[in-house]
Amino acid sequence: MLRIDKLTKRFGDKTAVDAANISVDTPSMIGIIGRSGAGKSTLLRMVNRLSDASSGTITFEGEDITSLHGAARRNWQSRCAMIFQQFNLVPRMDVVSNVLHGTLNKRSTVATLFNLYPQADIHKAIEILDRLGIAEQTSKRAEALSGGQQQRVAIARALMQDPKIILADEPIASLDPMNAQVVMQSLRAALLHKSGGGRATPSPRRI
Repeated sequence: MLRIDKLTKRFGDKTAVDAANISVDTPSMIGIIGRSGAGKSTLLRMVNRLSDASSGTITFEGEDITSLHGAARRNWQSRCAMIFQQFNLVPRMDVVSNVLHGTLNKRSTVATLFNLYPQADIHKAIEILDRLGIAEQTSKRAEALSGGQQQRVAIARALMQDPKIILADEPIASLDPMNAQVVMQSLRAALLHKSGGGRATPSPRRI
Protein backbone atom coordinates (compact mmCIF):
# COMPACT_ATOMS: atom_id res chain seq x y z
CA MET A 1 0.00 0.00 0.00
CA LEU A 2 2.37 2.71 1.27
CA ARG A 3 6.12 2.80 0.69
CA ILE A 4 8.46 5.50 1.92
CA ASP A 5 12.00 5.05 0.62
CA LYS A 6 14.96 7.12 1.84
CA LEU A 7 12.72 10.15 2.33
CA THR A 8 14.78 13.18 3.27
CA LYS A 9 13.97 16.80 4.04
CA ARG A 10 16.63 19.47 4.44
CA PHE A 11 16.26 23.07 5.50
CA GLY A 12 19.48 24.71 4.44
CA ASP A 13 22.30 22.80 6.14
CA LYS A 14 19.94 21.13 8.64
CA THR A 15 18.36 17.73 8.00
CA ALA A 16 14.85 17.41 9.48
CA VAL A 17 14.14 13.91 8.12
CA ASP A 18 17.08 11.70 7.26
CA ALA A 19 16.45 8.86 4.78
CA ALA A 20 13.26 7.56 6.44
CA ASN A 21 12.01 4.14 5.32
CA ILE A 22 8.50 2.91 6.11
CA SER A 23 6.52 0.08 4.55
CA VAL A 24 2.81 -0.50 5.27
CA ASP A 25 1.26 -3.51 3.54
CA THR A 26 -2.15 -3.75 5.24
CA PRO A 27 -4.64 -1.25 6.74
CA SER A 28 -3.15 -0.30 10.11
CA MET A 29 -3.03 2.34 12.80
CA ILE A 30 0.63 3.29 13.06
CA GLY A 31 2.28 5.60 15.58
CA ILE A 32 5.49 7.41 14.63
CA ILE A 33 7.36 7.99 17.87
CA GLY A 34 10.26 10.35 18.46
CA ARG A 35 11.47 13.23 20.60
CA SER A 36 10.35 16.81 19.95
CA GLY A 37 12.05 18.10 16.81
CA ALA A 38 12.78 14.61 15.46
CA GLY A 39 10.90 15.37 12.22
CA LYS A 40 7.58 13.62 12.80
CA SER A 41 5.41 16.52 11.59
CA THR A 42 7.73 17.18 8.66
CA LEU A 43 7.43 13.54 7.59
CA LEU A 44 3.62 13.70 7.69
CA ARG A 45 3.58 16.97 5.75
CA MET A 46 5.70 15.37 3.03
CA VAL A 47 3.36 12.39 2.79
CA ASN A 48 0.40 14.77 2.41
CA ARG A 49 2.46 16.92 -0.02
CA LEU A 50 2.06 20.03 2.10
CA SER A 51 5.86 20.06 1.93
CA ASP A 52 8.17 18.77 -0.81
CA ALA A 53 10.85 16.19 -0.10
CA SER A 54 14.50 17.02 -0.73
CA SER A 55 15.04 13.45 -1.92
CA GLY A 56 13.53 9.98 -1.69
CA THR A 57 10.13 8.70 -2.77
CA ILE A 58 6.61 8.12 -1.44
CA THR A 59 4.58 5.49 -3.26
CA PHE A 60 0.94 4.63 -2.57
CA GLU A 61 -0.71 1.70 -4.35
CA GLY A 62 1.97 1.92 -7.04
CA GLU A 63 1.62 5.69 -7.63
CA ASP A 64 4.63 7.96 -7.11
CA ILE A 65 3.23 10.62 -4.78
CA THR A 66 6.41 12.72 -4.74
CA SER A 67 6.11 13.43 -8.47
CA LEU A 68 2.54 14.83 -8.33
CA HIS A 69 1.88 18.46 -9.27
CA GLY A 70 -1.11 20.76 -9.78
CA ALA A 71 -4.50 19.04 -9.92
CA ALA A 72 -2.95 15.61 -9.33
CA ARG A 73 -1.34 16.87 -6.14
CA ARG A 74 -4.62 18.40 -4.92
CA ASN A 75 -6.41 15.15 -5.73
CA TRP A 76 -3.90 13.28 -3.57
CA GLN A 77 -4.47 15.70 -0.70
CA SER A 78 -8.20 14.95 -0.87
CA ARG A 79 -7.37 11.23 -0.59
CA CYS A 80 -4.81 11.77 2.19
CA ALA A 81 -6.56 13.65 5.01
CA MET A 82 -4.74 15.56 7.76
CA ILE A 83 -5.86 16.01 11.36
CA PHE A 84 -3.89 18.76 13.09
CA GLN A 85 -3.09 19.35 16.75
CA GLN A 86 -4.72 22.81 16.62
CA PHE A 87 -7.95 21.51 14.99
CA ASN A 88 -7.96 24.22 12.24
CA LEU A 89 -11.73 24.67 12.46
CA VAL A 90 -13.60 27.87 11.53
CA PRO A 91 -14.56 29.07 15.04
CA ARG A 92 -17.69 31.07 14.13
CA MET A 93 -19.04 28.43 11.75
CA ASP A 94 -21.41 25.72 12.95
CA VAL A 95 -20.16 22.19 13.47
CA VAL A 96 -21.83 20.54 10.47
CA SER A 97 -20.48 23.24 8.10
CA ASN A 98 -16.97 22.66 9.45
CA VAL A 99 -17.36 18.95 8.72
CA LEU A 100 -18.67 19.68 5.22
CA HIS A 101 -15.46 21.59 4.51
CA GLY A 102 -13.96 18.15 4.03
CA THR A 103 -15.64 18.12 0.60
CA LEU A 104 -14.17 21.42 -0.65
CA ASN A 105 -11.72 19.74 -3.02
CA LYS A 106 -14.66 18.05 -4.77
CA ARG A 107 -16.90 21.11 -5.13
CA SER A 108 -17.11 23.92 -7.68
CA THR A 109 -15.96 27.45 -6.88
CA VAL A 110 -19.54 28.77 -7.08
CA ALA A 111 -20.84 26.15 -4.63
CA THR A 112 -18.00 26.99 -2.26
CA LEU A 113 -18.64 30.76 -2.43
CA PHE A 114 -22.34 30.37 -1.67
CA ASN A 115 -21.85 27.61 0.91
CA LEU A 116 -24.08 25.20 -1.02
CA TYR A 117 -23.98 21.51 -0.10
CA PRO A 118 -25.91 18.53 -1.53
CA GLN A 119 -28.46 17.08 0.90
CA ALA A 120 -26.68 13.73 0.71
CA ASP A 121 -23.43 15.34 1.98
CA ILE A 122 -25.28 17.00 4.88
CA HIS A 123 -26.80 13.65 5.90
CA LYS A 124 -23.38 12.00 5.62
CA ALA A 125 -21.77 14.67 7.83
CA ILE A 126 -24.43 14.23 10.52
CA GLU A 127 -24.05 10.44 10.35
CA ILE A 128 -20.28 10.75 10.89
CA LEU A 129 -20.81 13.13 13.81
CA ASP A 130 -23.28 10.64 15.27
CA ARG A 131 -20.68 7.85 15.09
CA LEU A 132 -18.26 10.12 16.93
CA GLY A 133 -20.86 10.84 19.63
CA ILE A 134 -21.41 14.56 18.98
CA ALA A 135 -24.39 14.68 16.59
CA GLU A 136 -26.24 16.85 19.11
CA GLN A 137 -23.64 19.58 18.56
CA THR A 138 -24.28 20.03 14.81
CA SER A 139 -25.87 23.49 15.04
CA LYS A 140 -23.43 24.94 17.57
CA ARG A 141 -20.50 27.14 16.62
CA ALA A 142 -17.20 25.30 16.73
CA GLU A 143 -15.83 27.85 19.22
CA ALA A 144 -18.54 26.81 21.74
CA LEU A 145 -17.24 23.23 21.98
CA SER A 146 -14.70 21.74 24.35
CA GLY A 147 -11.23 20.84 23.07
CA GLY A 148 -12.12 17.15 22.85
CA GLN A 149 -15.32 17.90 20.96
CA GLN A 150 -13.49 20.20 18.54
CA GLN A 151 -10.95 17.49 17.79
CA ARG A 152 -13.75 15.03 17.06
CA VAL A 153 -15.19 17.58 14.62
CA ALA A 154 -11.75 17.71 12.98
CA ILE A 155 -11.79 13.90 12.73
CA ALA A 156 -15.28 14.05 11.19
CA ARG A 157 -14.06 16.61 8.63
CA ALA A 158 -11.21 14.30 7.66
CA LEU A 159 -13.58 11.33 7.32
CA MET A 160 -15.88 13.48 5.17
CA GLN A 161 -13.14 13.46 2.53
CA ASP A 162 -13.55 9.67 2.29
CA PRO A 163 -9.75 9.41 2.31
CA LYS A 164 -7.49 6.46 1.62
CA ILE A 165 -5.11 7.59 4.38
CA ILE A 166 -5.61 9.70 7.51
CA LEU A 167 -2.56 11.43 8.98
CA ALA A 168 -2.95 12.72 12.54
CA ASP A 169 -0.26 15.17 13.66
CA GLU A 170 -0.19 14.99 17.48
CA PRO A 171 -4.02 15.16 17.62
CA ILE A 172 -4.19 14.88 21.42
CA ALA A 173 -1.13 16.89 22.49
CA SER A 174 -3.23 19.88 23.61
CA LEU A 175 -5.96 17.85 25.33
CA ASP A 176 -6.37 16.71 28.93
CA PRO A 177 -6.01 12.94 29.56
CA MET A 178 -9.77 12.25 29.60
CA ASN A 179 -10.43 14.06 26.31
CA ALA A 180 -7.29 12.53 24.80
CA GLN A 181 -8.64 9.04 25.51
CA VAL A 182 -12.05 9.90 24.05
CA VAL A 183 -10.51 11.34 20.87
CA MET A 184 -8.23 8.33 20.29
CA GLN A 185 -11.13 5.93 20.88
CA SER A 186 -13.24 7.96 18.44
CA LEU A 187 -10.52 7.95 15.79
CA ARG A 188 -9.94 4.22 16.17
CA ALA A 189 -13.69 3.49 16.01
CA ALA A 190 -14.03 5.67 12.91
CA LEU A 191 -11.17 3.88 11.16
CA LEU A 192 -12.61 0.48 12.06
CA HIS A 193 -15.98 1.56 10.65
CA LYS A 194 -14.34 2.84 7.46
CA SER A 195 -12.48 -0.46 6.97
CA GLY A 196 -15.69 -2.45 7.38
CA GLY A 197 -15.01 -3.57 10.93
CA GLY A 198 -11.59 -5.06 10.32
CA ARG A 199 -8.82 -4.79 12.84
CA ALA A 200 -6.63 -1.72 12.90
CA THR A 201 -3.59 -2.70 14.93
CA PRO A 202 -1.41 0.07 16.37
CA SER A 203 2.21 -0.47 15.29
CA PRO A 204 4.50 2.18 16.81
CA ARG A 205 7.61 2.93 14.77
CA ARG A 206 10.45 5.24 15.68
CA ILE A 207 12.17 7.61 13.30
